[in-house]
Amino acid sequence: MRVNATALRAALLLAACAPIAAAQDTVATPVPALAPAPKPATKPATPAPVWPVAGPAPLPGSLFPAKRVVAFYGNPLSKKMGALGEHPVDEMLRRLDVEVEKWRKADPETPVQPALHLIAVVAQADPGRDGKYRLRADSALVEKVHGWARQHDALLFLDVQVGGSTMQEELPRLMKFLERPDVHLGVDPEFSMHHAREGKKPGTVIGQMDAKTINWVSRQLATLVDAKQLPPKVLVVHRFTKTMLLRPRDIALDPRVQVVVDMDGWGAPWLKRHSYKAYVYQEPVQFAGFKLFFHNDTKKGNAMMTPAEVLALKPRPVYIQYQ
Repeated sequence: MRVNATALRAALLLAACAPIAAAQDTVATPVPALAPAPKPATKPATPAPVWPVAGPAPLPGSLFPAKRVVAFYGNPLSKKMGALGEHPVDEMLRRLDVEVEKWRKADPETPVQPALHLIAVVAQADPGRDGKYRLRADSALVEKVHGWARQHDALLFLDVQVGGSTMQEELPRLMKFLERPDVHLGVDPEFSMHHAREGKKPGTVIGQMDAKTINWVSRQLATLVDAKQLPPKVLVVHRFTKTMLLRPRDIALDPRVQVVVDMDGWGAPWLKRHSYKAYVYQEPVQFAGFKLFFHNDTKKGNAMMTPAEVLALKPRPVYIQYQ
């Protein structure tokens, strides 16, 4: 899918200029605008995607497919990065409750699990002292948000935008939090400046992550699950273009790690449905997620998709994220 370059550049430039409290770097906030996927050239027919994906049976304690997660995404140090930081904590949690209840009513047969999705490593417009173009949240901030989640019977997801760093550099310092049974992980290829994007600044081009990296992350989580006798972990992988996630068919499935490909782009409802079909339905991995934007989805006069509209998608998303 080709993204409208002008709209994307303007959105990311605006985000990259948003200051984050108590930090000298600037935040490159993910606000991907969607554009229609190009029509493919004539080629031999490929087998139709098969959902649900044939994979390992869920282990005891697995979230999916028994539950649906509804998460608020962002960082409390910035009001511009998403629903998690836009409002004072009590108001934020009240608003999360409102959305959770909408999903319960839309699909009474599937229990809803609330969650907070914290951007724990934030891609930056400036290189910083180490030249890695990323800002790490300190342990105190992670503990604070985890405390909010626990008080609200919610899960915590830690999201990683590696910038010029790598998952091999960023994941080890988060493992002490992932040892907790209610903490899970997200990775955002949009801000991974490796492969063909190496040498570029986050926010100037859309980044990439390949199956090899996803599999490495999955193995670390699986090893942790065994070592600490934890319930299976969830690994959320954001995607809104074809090249963001390279070789998705090579992603290995493991019963200890449930992989969700989250359709992470904003736009009109028809465009979001089109992108979901192109980048989630057409390339099955394991589970499906869908992102909704309170502001960007509606800023051109469109209505944000309702739970009923999202549930009409094939496959039905099990992970819902609000930014």
